[in-house]
Amino acid sequence: MVEVRRVLVLGGTAEARELAARLGGEPAVHVISSLAGRVHDPRLPDGEVRIGGFGGADGLAAWLRAERIDEVVDATHPFAAAMTANAVRACALAGLPLLVLRRPGWEPEPHWHLVDSLDEAAAALPGLGERIFLSTGRQGVHRFAHLDLRFLVRAVDPPEPPLPPRTELLLARGPFAFDDEVALLREHRIDVLVTKDSGGPMTRPKLDAARLLGVTVVLVRRPPEPPVPVVETVAAAVERLRHAG
Repeated sequence: MVEVRRVLVLGGTAEARELAARLGGEPAVHVISSLAGRVHDPRLPDGEVRIGGFGGADGLAAWLRAERIDEVVDATHPFAAAMTANAVRACALAGLPLLVLRRPGWEPEPHWHLVDSLDEAAAALPGLGERIFLSTGRQGVHRFAHLDLRFLVRAVDPPEPPLPPRTELLLARGPFAFDDEVALLREHRIDVLVTKDSGGPMTRPKLDAARLLGVTVVLVRRPPEPPVPVVETVAAAVERLRHAG
């Protein structure tokens, strides 16, 4: 009888969905994808899906043991630092290997203002412009609530208050085409784009549009990578998991 390897994919990204689809086609592999449940209508990966938190690192470790998981892949967003930290500790507690799948970040350009947090991004805005395109997701919008600037906030779901006093909310789900991003920046006469270093081609068009139009970019750097193996592509993750098996 062939032994089935049980792999937990901590997901929510396009790479996580692709990985679940690829692993689902592997012989003797059972994939469970976990989503945090923070998006109202998430894009679901192929195969078994679990939605919701685990109750911290200890809760995740207990779940891994109860579900007889063999390997864990953290394919969450590059800024999901708390989830990654929990995964590192949980896998250590459960004695399981952890692989992190992270798309590479963007190469900084000379005109970009690099900061280490949303608070630093907010502090950098006064004097850079009056019309701000805030494309950092709905988490953390309150960090800008004290600024009397015009904000265009784009997110999949509405952010929690407080919001900046002069905010226009645009609910939309990417990816967004380059021409559409150019049109959006022009329509709203954007001076400054604030975004996170998510990396990858899907969210790159807004940066290319900003370059074309001379819009200032404030980019939030990524948290440090965890002290575990990290790969940058789905193909590399699949190959490493095959080798591990």
